[in-house]
Parts: sequence; structure tokens; C-alpha cells
Amino acid sequence: MLLVQFKSGDGRHVGILEQDTIRVIDGYATTYALAQAAIRGKHKLAELAQGAAGSRTVAFADVAVLPPLDHEDPAHCYVTGTGLTHLGSADARDAMHKKIGGDVETLSDSMKMFRLGVEGGKPAAGTAGAQPEWFYKGDGSIVAASGEALAMPDFALDGGEEPEIAGLYVIGDDGQPYRVGYAIGNEFSDHVTERQNYLYLAHSKLRACGVGPALLVGELPEHIDGVSRIRGADGQVRWEKAFVSGEKNMSHTIANLEHHHFKYQLFKRPGDVHVHFFGTATLSFADNVQVAPGETFEIEAPAFGPALRNQLTVIETQVAKVTAL
Repeated sequence: MLLVQFKSGDGRHVGILEQDTIRVIDGYATTYALAQAAIRGKHKLAELAQGAAGSRTVAFADVAVLPPLDHEDPAHCYVTGTGLTHLGSADARDAMHKKIGGDVETLSDSMKMFRLGVEGGKPAAGTAGAQPEWFYKGDGSIVAASGEALAMPDFALDGGEEPEIAGLYVIGDDGQPYRVGYAIGNEFSDHVTERQNYLYLAHSKLRACGVGPALLVGELPEHIDGVSRIRGADGQVRWEKAFVSGEKNMSHTIANLEHHHFKYQLFKRPGDVHVHFFGTATLSFADNVQVAPGETFEIEAPAFGPALRNQLTVIETQVAKVTAL
């Protein structure tokens, strides 16, 4: 099942995406409200959504799509992620294994982290495996819906896509994390800043991101095929590459990545929303592509329905000033 959150002339709605049509769910204006009802009533989300779906339908092309899950107070939505989690193509995988096969002390910190995941990222069910790289991106205010711009600050040295799958969660009244589903995302980072010094990783991740348009309810397929594109200002594709995800193509299980995020009590505050990116192995930056303002990122994977599209824009910033009281 694919859920879509959207705005129309009479307000906000959530509905079930069926081909090019959205069947509106009655009684719930948001995915968040639907999820909370499922948690509190101990229902399966898909069953609740199906049972509440009415007869009204709207065309997907006629609505303003929203992020597939949000919170009315953006400060109560954490956006985070993990890196060095994907094995990449067969050739890249072979090359990576050759790099990590020697003396551990000769490896870079990134290679050491990747090796930890390869060796211990898929533990037995119910046990904790190797701890992945983790980063914070921001709160709900940085999440762009499909069709909205991705705003890059003018001090950024790069704005590059990262085609990823994100887990979307609501924390129940009991402090238990509940996975609402998955969505395709553009994690979007400043790779030039990161490359200057790996200790700049935290800075490079404090950027906007795109998520959606649809939310996949249920378990994630073990293998996900997708395509990432850059379209020029004229709409023509100027870079395109296939990407894969899902546990078959990862060095960590989803459960292990979830454990190492939600093991912190901070992230189990009742009512909060979490958007957590699971990583990628495909970047246009790796092919020496620099995306310019006015160009569009397009990330598509059939399992998630319509493509995620966001145009790159630049916002003006000023030297921060602090006023003493």
C-alpha cells in the first residue's frame, strides 16, 4: 500500500495511491493522525487505512503533494541518517573488499567504519550489531515535498543528491517507536565541504532534503531498484544512474540501523516523528557532476510510486549576529 498526504481546496488529506488516483481516507486529515489511531487502537496501519477509505477520489496530478509524514510542530520531527551502509555494485564491492582486506591500521576511518558494518552489521535477530556512522540533518522544517525546491545556503560549496530510502516513524504514548513505513528520499549533502576534512561531515549534512511523494506501508523489499537523474534547466537529462537498496544490497540490517538510532532515550519522546535515512552508494558527485541552481533532482524507484522531484535553489545568508541580553 502507498499512502499520499496532500492539500486540495478544502484542506489537508491523506489517501491511498492507486495508479494515478488517490482514494481519500475519511476521518483523518494527516498521516500522523492515522498512525496515532493505529497505535492507540492496536490496528495494522494498512487495515485501518483500507477500512477508512471512502468513495471520493482525486487525480494525483491535480493535488499539492506534502511530505508523506510530518508533525504540526516541525521541532518535534527529527531528520537523521546513517552512512557507509551500502555495498554498491559488484565491481565496487570487490574493490571495497580489497581495500578493507589488509591491515586495519592502514585503513582510513571511513574504511574502518565500512569494514565494521561488513563484519558485524547483520547480527542475529534481537541482538545488536556493529554501530554505524550516524548524523543529524535537522528538524521537520528542512523536509521538502516532491515539487518543492531544495534550498541550498549561499555559503555551501556543493549541493549534491543522495538517493536513499528513509524510514518514517511515530513514537507512541508508551515511548515505543512505531515504523509507519518507508519513502524514497534525496538526502542532499555538501560533498565538497565534507571532502575538505571528514570532521566537516556534520556541517555538510545540515541541509534540506526531499522525501516522498508516497509512503510504502509494510516491510521493505530486500532488493530495491531505482534511478537517480539530474535534469538541466531545459528539462533534459544530463546525468542518470541506476541505484539499488534494500537489505540485499546493504552491509547492515534495517533492524540494526533502527536499534542504533532508537537506543537513545532522547529519540523515544512520545508524539515525536522521525525521518531516518538509510544511506546510498550512488552519487552524481562521484562522477564529477556539479548541480547548478535551476536544475532538478529526480529520484525514482517503482516500489515507491511516482518520482521525487526537487529543483535546486540558493538562499542568501548573512553573518550570524548574536544579541546580548
